[in-house]
Amino acid sequence: MAQPAERVDPREGLLDAAERLLVEVGYAGISARRLAREAGVNLGLVHYHFGSMENVFLEALERFTGRLVERHRALYASDLPFIEKWRTAMAYLLGADLSSGYEKVWLELQAMAWNKPDLKKRLARVSAQWRAVLTKAFGEAMQEYGLDPDLFPVDAVVSLVMTFNLGVMLERHTGVLAGHRELLGWIDRWLEGLEQGKRGKRR
Repeated sequence: MAQPAERVDPREGLLDAAERLLVEVGYAGISARRLAREAGVNLGLVHYHFGSMENVFLEALERFTGRLVERHRALYASDLPFIEKWRTAMAYLLGADLSSGYEKVWLELQAMAWNKPDLKKRLARVSAQWRAVLTKAFGEAMQEYGLDPDLFPVDAVVSLVMTFNLGVMLERHTGVLAGHRELLGWIDRWLEGLEQGKRGKRR
């Protein structure tokens, strides 16, 4: 059912509608007609503003990602100890990002792009936004903890975190939960040990 739309910008209304529908039914269930009806706008505006449905979906993901990336930048720029920043980020992964539908949108559009090189490039840019945030945050934390960069290269650590996050997301959306909390608990204990070591050095 279409949402009441009192919008100055129909383009934003279409992106809002695309975001809702990607969460509810997935990209395969969204036609231009259905999107326009959901947004409460004329069908012709879909192609006028975006050219194709793929562009609508990707711009919706890019906008969604932008909001979450800014949230993470603010988190990692705060004065909290790194372990608290990590715990907050993992709480987002297990809670807010799941309930918001972001994970489903991200996974849906990765599947959509598997056989489309141009779409892959745009999704790679989305991934690069997350990588940049984590590379800066983890690089600073590893220096604070005194970790040997030869044993813990920051790019490798970031890749490990990004791929296990993606694995958790994918498994969770297929009903597999085994080992997720155990993995996060193991990482948390390791970080707690690093925090204790850092505090011991300061004393």
